[in-house]
Amino acid sequence: MVRNLSRHLTGASRTESGNRNLGYLLAFVAGAINAGGFLAVQQYTSHMTGIVSEMADLIALGHYRIALFGLICLVTFISGAAVTALLVNYARSRQLQSEYAIPLLLEASLLMAFGILGTQIAEMQDVFVTVTILLLCFVMGLQNAVITKISGAVIRTTHVTGIATDLGIDLGRWLFRSGARDASFVPTPQRMPMLAILLVSFFVGGLTGALGFQALGYAATLPLAAALIAAAITPVFDDVKTRKQR
Repeated sequence: MVRNLSRHLTGASRTESGNRNLGYLLAFVAGAINAGGFLAVQQYTSHMTGIVSEMADLIALGHYRIALFGLICLVTFISGAAVTALLVNYARSRQLQSEYAIPLLLEASLLMAFGILGTQIAEMQDVFVTVTILLLCFVMGLQNAVITKISGAVIRTTHVTGIATDLGIDLGRWLFRSGARDASFVPTPQRMPMLAILLVSFFVGGLTGALGFQALGYAATLPLAAALIAAAITPVFDDVKTRKQR
């Protein structure tokens, strides 16, 4: 049953329910990383809107060196998305079942390393803050690209702005159709439940991440890594088994 669930979430053969369920999981993880990361380094890393806006403010105030770090964060986020695209396209060219699982296993590995080594490198304050922010930006770019490629840019998980905008658009559309007399305007709120659950998943993940960091410190990323491994491991095993048979 666990294996089938893993294939359902991250296997190469996609279904709408599989995309939605993976989106809920990744929204929870993104919320937890974003909130827990803020408590660790006082910086949100799941969305680039704030970082780019902060860069503009810093340049206007003459703080060019800090603005340069914001640019590095942006480049790191983009690099994470690029790595996902490279991994997915490589696996697809080899007809692997794990094309979407491999980037998530990479994310899980990075989170696990951070959870294990975080306490040790935290003593080097400046280095720790810099490395942590860049690591989390990379992870968020990596993760967002996975669900974007899987869903055809329908589902996003690392920032709430797009989710809230889509939810508002669908709500307005539904209200308009509800008040229309024409039969062609029958209410069809297809995406609204999914968007609402994504929003709630991000919030619950954020609350869990914040509480987890307060209770466990950097080790709070370990359960997140374990959840990603559980979701992604079976397609990798399937590819290994297929290769041995060949």
